[in-house]
Amino acid sequence: QVQLVESGGGLVQAGGSLRLSCAASGRIFSFNAMGWYRQAPGKQRELVARITSGASTDYADSVKGRFTISRDNAKNTLYLQMNSLKPEDTAVYYCNAEVTSRSGAYYYTNRYWGQGTQVTVSS
Repeated sequence: QVQLVESGGGLVQAGGSLRLSCAASGRIFSFNAMGWYRQAPGKQRELVARITSGASTDYADSVKGRFTISRDNAKNTLYLQMNSLKPEDTAVYYCNAEVTSRSGAYYYTNRYWGQGTQVTVSS
């Protein structure tokens, strides 16, 4: 129904930067909220940053001051600018969105996940 595709991951040295993108497509009426999560091997998936429809943002304490979440509504795209990267940031990063779709007079809301993009930060 709704597809989320991440891009922009890769290998970078500590202190470097990456910009992740998440492009959404499908039957989209509105986005209730969007966020970036990450999961390192052997660890639980954790919230990195999120942005609401009103553009308010929240960040994990570990990334405050280094990461910036933003969106381009016209392109249905979510971004995560990552600066001053640390080896601890190494993980698979996932895009997540709660999307309301419309079918005739019916509206329904679901949560969707992207396939993830690998970010590796070397020392």
